[in-house]
This record gives sequence, structure tokens and C-alpha cells, in this order.
Amino acid sequence: MTSTVEKPALSLLGLGAMGGALARAWLAAGHPVTVWNRTAARAEALADQGARVAATPAEAVAASDLVIVCLLDHASAGEVLDGADPSGKDLVDLTTGTPEEARARARWAGERGARFLDGGVMAVPPMIGTAGSGAYVFYSGSRALFEDHAGTLAVPAGTVYAGEDPGLAALLDVALLSAMTGMFAGVAHAFALTRDDVAPKEFADLVVGWLRAMASYAYGVADHLDTGDYTRNVTSGLAMMVRGNATLLRTAEEQRVSPELLTPFMTLMERRLAGGHDGEGTTGVIDLLRVP
Repeated sequence: MTSTVEKPALSLLGLGAMGGALARAWLAAGHPVTVWNRTAARAEALADQGARVAATPAEAVAASDLVIVCLLDHASAGEVLDGADPSGKDLVDLTTGTPEEARARARWAGERGARFLDGGVMAVPPMIGTAGSGAYVFYSGSRALFEDHAGTLAVPAGTVYAGEDPGLAALLDVALLSAMTGMFAGVAHAFALTRDDVAPKEFADLVVGWLRAMASYAYGVADHLDTGDYTRNVTSGLAMMVRGNATLLRTAEEQRVSPELLTPFMTLMERRLAGGHDGEGTTGVIDLLRVP
């Protein structure tokens, strides 16, 4: 039996690669969606899929109680929302930004009588609306807003509520992206070393297997930070690792590969060791990175 209950409506401002994927997922699930985009052609392209096209951001905001923003950056979001009336609305900002930018937007929304939720999308556009893709979104800010729209927010990707602090979603988003960036740097250096000697696809199998095996390193770091004992269950001490770094650098030189992706971390390891922490692993580097 087909349900006749209409699904909640929403407005979506911003139809770039991610915004477009989000719009298509909500439309496919049967939600009435009003869309606006600075380049009107992108919005018009969704009209054939059932989207209502708003002529202005203000019109889009007025059209629905739930307003989703997915733009290039927070400066763009500010420009687009300027002049719109968000009072009484539920505003969800999926624009990638910093924790402080999210908090500022939450204050802006609160001053105008709107509930606010910030989101950090942990996916690339092809993962959105795809069952089993592993896509999810961190949300932080108004718990009531999150709970009231839980079903709608879960349509394009899984949801993880991070807490009442509006900046938490952005913080977790950027922290995980930072970890990914460091991994990309290591993978790039590794492929540069082997480029002339090992078939790339063959080496990729080795890299993936090795990184999977090493991923649990993060749990050891968490244990060190929780206990304050950076020597706990350390199998390769900092002194040993710093000595080993010399081999990594000599190999890079032999293979005619710049070590510039590795040396910043190695320098921090040397500084920590020089401070008398030879029995530790690498967790102490975190303390060096923290600015007073």
C-alpha cells in the first residue's frame, strides 16, 4: 500500500557538486525541494526532477521551514543569506568551514530567531544517496533541530550528532581531513620512491595492506593521551625511530626523491627526543604542536 503522507519539504541553497548530489537524493526520496543557485542553469536542470526553482535566496529561505545551505565557503554563505529572513526557520549549514565560522553562523541565526545546525560532510559527491557507500555527516548545534529533522537529514547520508557546540562538526570534519592529508603525503612519498622499480598497481596492494595494519596506531595514541603515560605499550621507541629516519632519508636521496613531505614530522620527533623522551613513541609530538 502506497503512503499518501507527503514527506517534509526543504530548501537547498547551493548546487555545486555536493549540493547537486544532496538535492537529487532528497528529490529521489520524494521530498519537495526548493532550490536556488547563483548559476541558475544548475537549478533549472533539477526542475525536470521535480525541484521548485527559487529566483532569489530570500525566496528559497521563505519556501520551507528547513533550509539547507551548501556553498563554497562561509563568506559565500554570508553573502547569500544576507537579506533573507530566517526567523522561525531551521537552518542547516553544510558549507565546509572552521569551528569558529560555524559558531559565528550559529550566533547569527540565533540573533534572527532561527535554530541552527552545522554539518561536516564526510563523503565525496558520488557517495551521497548511495546505499552502503559509508557516507555520513557530522552535525552539531541544536539537538532539537537535529531530532526534529532526523529522518530528512538521514536521506542523503548517515548522520552523527556531535554535540550542542556548533563548532564540533567542523572540528571533527577538519581533524579527519587533516589525518587524511597526512596519509596522502606518506602515500605520495612512497610511490615516488618506488616509481621506477615497482609496478604501481602491485605497490598499491602493499600500501593498502600496510596502512590497514598500521591504522590501530590511533588507539595507542588515544590511550597515551587518556593516561598521560606516553611510554605505555611502546614497541618502537622514539630513539629507535629517529635513528631509523636516517635510513628513510638516505633511501630518498638514493632514489632521487625529495624528503620534504617527511622532514617536518621528523624534525618534531628529533625535538621531542632531545627533550629527554627517548622511551616514548610519537605521541609527544602532539604536545609540540599545541600552541600556548
